[in-house]
Amino acid sequence: MVVGNRSAPLRIRMHEHDNVAIVANDGGLPAGTVFPDGLALVDTVPQGHKVALVDLPASAPVRRYNVVIGRTTRNLPAGSWVHERVLEMPEARSLDGLPVCTVAAPVMAPLPGYTFEGYRNADGSVGTRNILAITQTVQCVAGVVEFAVRRIKADLLPRYPNVDDVVALEHGYGCGVAIDAPDAVVPIRTLRNITLNPNFGNEVMVVSLGCEKLQPERLLPPGSLAVVDARRTIAADSRVAEAGNAGDRAGLDVVCLQDAGHVGFMSMIDTIVERARSHLERLDARRRETVPASALVVGVQCGGSDTFSGVTANPAVGFCADLLVRAGATVMFSEVTEVRDGIDQLTARAASPEIAEAMIREMAWYDTYLDRGRVDRSANTTPGNKQGGLSNIVEKAMGSIVKSGSAPIGGVLSPGERLRDRGIERGLVYAATPASDFICGTLQLAAGMNLHVFTTGRGTPYGLAEVPVIKVATRTELARRWHDLMDVNAGRIADGEATVEEVGWEMFRLMLEVASGRRKTWAEHWKLHNALVLFNPAPVT
Repeated sequence: MVVGNRSAPLRIRMHEHDNVAIVANDGGLPAGTVFPDGLALVDTVPQGHKVALVDLPASAPVRRYNVVIGRTTRNLPAGSWVHERVLEMPEARSLDGLPVCTVAAPVMAPLPGYTFEGYRNADGSVGTRNILAITQTVQCVAGVVEFAVRRIKADLLPRYPNVDDVVALEHGYGCGVAIDAPDAVVPIRTLRNITLNPNFGNEVMVVSLGCEKLQPERLLPPGSLAVVDARRTIAADSRVAEAGNAGDRAGLDVVCLQDAGHVGFMSMIDTIVERARSHLERLDARRRETVPASALVVGVQCGGSDTFSGVTANPAVGFCADLLVRAGATVMFSEVTEVRDGIDQLTARAASPEIAEAMIREMAWYDTYLDRGRVDRSANTTPGNKQGGLSNIVEKAMGSIVKSGSAPIGGVLSPGERLRDRGIERGLVYAATPASDFICGTLQLAAGMNLHVFTTGRGTPYGLAEVPVIKVATRTELARRWHDLMDVNAGRIADGEATVEEVGWEMFRLMLEVASGRRKTWAEHWKLHNALVLFNPAPVT
């Protein structure tokens, strides 16, 4: 990596065997620019884009990260701009004959003594926030719940200072869908497991319409709420009769809008607001207490990626992921299409052959899913990714995988599954999700994350209401422009002002502060929250 005076022409080469490097200078470099070693630019090359370090004849392999990211479609002399229009993308790596458990587990000394202030839950999980979440069985009730939440926040929440927020878990599912299709298990278990997220304190409150396909007892069947004290069920709540609720819906605290007792819109609102009161009282009685850093469940993700994602922010997140694993915490990385081209790297790091096989199954399932839609993994790369220098999904994947650090991969989750249901308590986990920012974040919520880290190079105001989201900028220019949206500037690595290790430690310490409630992220400060977006591979009827 070349760093130093930013006014001088600078380039970054990721591996000694690479035959391309990226231009590091803000604004890029004009044709005719000469680097200190004598390489002259044939073309104007934008920041983050690749320059040929040697003459590349037609059909020559282009190597970055010591991986072939494509072959040239024409002769490119040294100093040429190498971009997606002059590259032919390689075929996807076969899922047969992959290396399995061939990478020796690195020596990772334990990192004891780190703690944060969190909320202990009855099921043994720990929340980083104390939130009342109101679950919905169907999109039809979203407007009513949104109205009720506004009133709860205005009239009730100020009386409960230890409750951080009231959140409506709005989504687009519940009816008009093939509810019995095999793949319908994905959105249903996603909604169920989000309801059980550690930041909601084991308090379960559901609003139903009444006629929807996803009935409350199907969303949260008996046995899924074993940690909820029986005193909290509506069967024991004298307000059931007053609300006109149609019986004990599997012991859930359900407000059903179509129940005969609701006469007019405001009676629905009054019932939801009144029912929320007891949940708020219990949540308000909770207090933060010192817990080990091992109680963190961190989801890592990137969005609006550029070439610097794999140079600065994602390597720093990877170093931080190793620190978290050493501290006994759980780290999830995801995004199937953004690891598919590095599947051999992942199976080689699997802690067991069974885990390697589980990763291969997830890749194969997703290959089939994309094939049904008559697309392939190349559909992933966005116009912004390409403007930021990423020529194709192969190059993007190499910079994405590095977020996972170097620890052995100790578990695999299918979309919508929960860590605790799979018996996974700590370590590095691959949670299979689409690469869509919103769907990935939603599925990591379902898995049980209590803290989120999101890297971006192009910039995005992404946030989640349900967990704190730490935003990491890949470039100093972005961190400077979006100074009140980005929490960490990893661009200092490319500037030569900080190392990957230093920024990784900065993230680790910031996570403990944010998890403790001593620091708010910018997304929390501005209340920038994206909607939950479910992954529904089943048909819509």
